[in-house]
Formats: sequence, structure tokens, C-alpha cells
Amino acid sequence: MTDVGVVVSIDKKSGKAGREGIEALVGLVRSDMERVNAMILSRTGSDVTMIPEVANHLISSGGKRLRPMLTLATAALAGYRGDGHIKLAASVEFMHTATLLHDDVVDESEMRRGKKSARMLWGNEASVLVGDFLLGQAFKMMVEVGSLQCLDVLSTAAAVIAEGEVMQLGAAKNTATTEDEYLAVIRAKTAALFAAASEVGPIIGGQDKAAQTAARSYGNNLGIAFQLIDDALDYGGTSAQLGKNVGDDFREGKITLPVVLSYRRGNDEERAFWKRALTDGENGEAELKKAVGIMKAHRALEDTVDRARHYGAIAKDALALFPASPMRAALEDVVDFCVARAY
Repeated sequence: MTDVGVVVSIDKKSGKAGREGIEALVGLVRSDMERVNAMILSRTGSDVTMIPEVANHLISSGGKRLRPMLTLATAALAGYRGDGHIKLAASVEFMHTATLLHDDVVDESEMRRGKKSARMLWGNEASVLVGDFLLGQAFKMMVEVGSLQCLDVLSTAAAVIAEGEVMQLGAAKNTATTEDEYLAVIRAKTAALFAAASEVGPIIGGQDKAAQTAARSYGNNLGIAFQLIDDALDYGGTSAQLGKNVGDDFREGKITLPVVLSYRRGNDEERAFWKRALTDGENGEAELKKAVGIMKAHRALEDTVDRARHYGAIAKDALALFPASPMRAALEDVVDFCVARAY
């Protein structure tokens, strides 16, 4: 399909900060990430041939591994010197991968990270079951670490993520969804894992409750900002930026923040359009272009990005509790990366 033109303006300065931010973090955790990647490969092994095939299709497809890097970074920030953070980081990536496998089945997605989704190659049943296998391996590694508190944080996140997915199903095609209701969905389905991934670092590092809470706040607000940018890019980005087709949210009838804002701010004719498009399934190319036009008229995409910047600023402020260091600076710059992903 033809990509809808970019309508979200990200200035060059913020894009540069985004690139530098992720590269700084990647450099600081490189040696630990090599160990995490080795752990991931070793734990996807199975005598059941399809399991490593499906798992490695997604795991090796070029994801940024941002969530496990947050675990490694916050553990370093906490002064942790052991090996437990490697298994926790791998657990976080397995949880994320399992969620993607399950999401693609629920959303009937055809692409993931620029390639055919696992469900298109192996079917829905295999995608769901391999996702379950990865969750099982994640919890096995958590138990091996031996921290009951880390296990509690990550297992709670797994339950919350599932709740968020069910909440999103309930909100699907419902144009009456409010901004508060939508934010509750993304706090659960996206931000919960960012928050948990960040919180377990200070926990395993033996930091006090204040440091744990600060790291959790950082991850939570970063996760909200990350998802809001995804929402905007679905209407104002390109397939290359998204790793999936532009307009997938629209075609799937998903209610995201740009839709919520456009619907609330629109006139009767525009609201009738959103109901036809999202509720009744009239969502072809012409309708997608009209949707983007309505969003532009009501500044819905720009305001979604502005809200992402707001949550990003909260994430940065949460890190102020930790002493200044290259790692803290890199985590601050990760916020710029997440908000400026249109680079």
C-alpha cells in the first residue's frame, strides 16, 4: 500500500537527540546485552522443532530490545554487581515477545517489524502456543534469580498486560471511549512492562523503596510516551518507521488517542464518519486519507505527540533521584529517542 504522508513534525534537533540517546544506552549495556542475547538463544531451544523456529523468527527480527536494556541500565544505576539482571532482562524480552505473538493473533496482523508475522507463516495456533512457551521460560528464569520481589513485580505485570489487552478488546470500535479510558488501556498493555523492567533493576541492586519507585515511574511514563508516539505514527508515519502497515490501527477498528481527540473535537458529520469507519468497517484507502485529514484539521496528531512529550518529561524528572552519571544521562536521552522515533 502507499504510505500516508508524514504529518507529525519532529524537529531535527530532537531526532538527533533520539539517535544519540539510544546509541549511548546501547554502548553502555553492550557487554551485558551480549550475555542476554546468548541467554535468549539458549532458552528458546526445544526438541519441538517449531518452537525455536517461531520464536527466533521474531526474536532475531531486529527489535531494539529496549525493555531488557532498561533492566540492565537500572541495575547498573543501582550499583548491582551480580548476574541476576541478565536472566531478568531475558525474562522481560520473552514476556514482550510472547505479547507480540499473542497480539498479532488478536489483531490479525500480517506484518511485524517489517516481516510477515509469525501467524502468517505458522498459523494462529502455533503463535499462541509458542508465546505461552516463552512466558513459561520467562517465569522459570525469574525463579532461578531467587528474588521473590522481582518475581512479584514481573508476574503482576504479566497479569496487568493481559488485563490491558482485554480492556482494549472492550474499547475496540467504541467511539465513546474517553481519553482517560484510553490512557488506562495503554498504562496496562504497554507501560506496565516498561515499568516492571525498570523497577527490577533497583530491587535486585538492593536499593530502597524510593529508588524502586523512581525507576518504576520512569518506566511507566516512558511506556506511555512510547505508545502515544506509536498511535501518532500509525496515521502520520511510514511503514518503515512502524515495522507494520500504516493505518493498521484504523483498519482494525482500534480506538487510539488521535481518534479519541478527533471524535471529541469533530462535528456531527465527522463523528458519523468515525462510526462508519471504525464500527461498521468502512476503512479503505479513501477513508484512511479522510481520517488523516480530519486529524490534521483538529491537531489530533500534534496534540498526541505533545502529550507524549509531557509523559516523557515526567519520566526524565523521575531519574533525578539517582546521582548524575553517564547511565542516568543515557536513560534521559532514551526518552528523546522514544518521542523522536520519526527520525
